[in-house]
Amino acid sequence: MFYIYINKFVKPTLKTMIKRRTFMKQSALAAAGVGLMGGPVFSTTWKKKEKMGIQLYSIREDMKKDPLGSLKQLAGFGYKYVEHANYVDRKFYGYSVKDFKQILKDLGMEMPSGHTVMRDSHWDNYKKDFTDEWKYTIEDAAEIGQEVVISPSMGKNVRTDYNALMKFLDGFNRCGELCQKSGMRFGYHNHDFEFSESLKGKTLYDIILENTDPGLVIQQLDIGNMYHAGAKAEDIMDKYPGRFYSLHVKDEIKSEGGNKWESAILGKGVINVKEMIDLAREKGGTSHFIVEQEAYQGKEPIACMKENYDLMKKWGY
Repeated sequence: MFYIYINKFVKPTLKTMIKRRTFMKQSALAAAGVGLMGGPVFSTTWKKKEKMGIQLYSIREDMKKDPLGSLKQLAGFGYKYVEHANYVDRKFYGYSVKDFKQILKDLGMEMPSGHTVMRDSHWDNYKKDFTDEWKYTIEDAAEIGQEVVISPSMGKNVRTDYNALMKFLDGFNRCGELCQKSGMRFGYHNHDFEFSESLKGKTLYDIILENTDPGLVIQQLDIGNMYHAGAKAEDIMDKYPGRFYSLHVKDEIKSEGGNKWESAILGKGVINVKEMIDLAREKGGTSHFIVEQEAYQGKEPIACMKENYDLMKKWGY
């Protein structure tokens, strides 16, 4: 497992190292007069223009059958930014980096972020370094124009062992350093377990936020996933202002049977989505607003994306 490999090279003063790195970054920026609402201090180079895009997992079956045609439809709706969920063997949706980049360019689109799971196989314990496979992941992300490489997963074996989790999070920081060399940052995308599971009296999300360097590791807050665990986006943004460079914009509705939740067209569910977006702009430090919908209540996924886009534009995004 990845966290076992990391354990081989982590020094005993892990928490001190993390705090020292964060303190040094923040002190240097504070000296330059850069601050953010009493929260973490960030480099102004990361205050980029806002981007409203779509997570392509929202139309995953369409992207499997006809990625080019699906992207053309999204571009026709008005989407200019996409976030991928398919990078395999150095290809995006079956296309080489060069070809997929050209497709996006021809459609007037860009891909500032993407989801790729950081696995145990990405660390070489003998060399004490990331594997070539993971380095290629970072290299290809930079080549195609990503600002953030986001891992959307965390194994249960890490979540249930505090020491393993701490070492895994140090891996996040190290991956952030690797991404930084290419002008990017590493990021983590939450589900619901981060808010419902705890270790040593703290939720996993608190542990993640407290032990990752904000200058290296951004958080992509999924306001739909966290709702399943009873967590509120406004509470998290109040607690950790400025930490959420990216937001997964979702709405939630009771699924058939009424016992569970599933995503829905924006504005059709129980989440005050516009209020959450506005709060993310004001307090979350958010630049990326990524629409995602995973269930469709009988409608065609691509048609739902048109409705979502129109509503986001109506809201002024």
